[in-house]
Amino acid sequence: MNKRISLVLLSALLLAAQGCSSITERFSARIADKLKARLEQELPPRLKQELNRELGVKLDKMTGDLTTGMLNHNEPDTVFAGMPAYLILLESMLQSDPDNPKLLMAASKLYSAYAGSLVDQPERAKALSSRARDFAGKVLCRQQPGVCKLETLAYDKYILSVRKVGKADIEPLYAYGVAWATWLYTQTGDWGALAERPKIESIFQHLAKMDEGYDRGRVQLYLAVMNSQLTPALGGKPEVGRDHFEKALKHSGGEDLMVKVKYARHYTRLVLNKELHDRLLKEVLEADPQAPRLTLSNVMAQQEARKLKADGYFQE
Repeated sequence: MNKRISLVLLSALLLAAQGCSSITERFSARIADKLKARLEQELPPRLKQELNRELGVKLDKMTGDLTTGMLNHNEPDTVFAGMPAYLILLESMLQSDPDNPKLLMAASKLYSAYAGSLVDQPERAKALSSRARDFAGKVLCRQQPGVCKLETLAYDKYILSVRKVGKADIEPLYAYGVAWATWLYTQTGDWGALAERPKIESIFQHLAKMDEGYDRGRVQLYLAVMNSQLTPALGGKPEVGRDHFEKALKHSGGEDLMVKVKYARHYTRLVLNKELHDRLLKEVLEADPQAPRLTLSNVMAQQEARKLKADGYFQE
């Protein structure tokens, strides 16, 4: 094994990881470009395989550590400035190991987070979230061949396919659903895209049946938002949404401030409940955002709460 190459790549991995707390967006892009060029050099297939095996364990640990570092960070701009470097790193690794489920899942989750939280250009967000769905779909398809390309199936066949997925494959199904939901939220004003909502909702309904509190209640949060987007006259089910919001709060132990912000934005504004709206935002703004694996999300929730409080929605 060429240890010099291994050391170079490991150094690059560490530099990418440090982007969460120390590098600027410009510097992270420069690191990513150099890393990509290094990884794309012509190497013998045997050496590439050996290199991937050696880095696999280290990369797996780094993925977990990096994700935890991101989630525990209290400065969103710094995290998102470093994220492109890691996304390009994952893409580069997937070129020589395209069926690695851990790499595919990491790429899906990060692309969904990036598209849903940072990108404000609809077309770009749509492309990124579609990529996230493709990565998760590839894992799901390999583990459940009868569940390939769910989005293309007719609804009756689609439902049967979703119900085939068991607890062993809950992670890729959840990632697939999150990426698809992120894609839907980028389709502002596209009524045709709303036709996809029942399919997406059925994924989270099935996930909730398998594990009601999956991902600290986030599975309930997705169901809550989807049921609180339209008035009852247009087919919405805000009271069903409220029930899911309450379950999300319960399963997160009240620590997930994003649940309260989405509760205020989607449910209380839809039903014109100013008292609950103001109470939820007050609780978010007065809370300590520090919580294991929720700090980044909580800081972002507080930023969103300030905007909601300032927009004067309930002013007479």
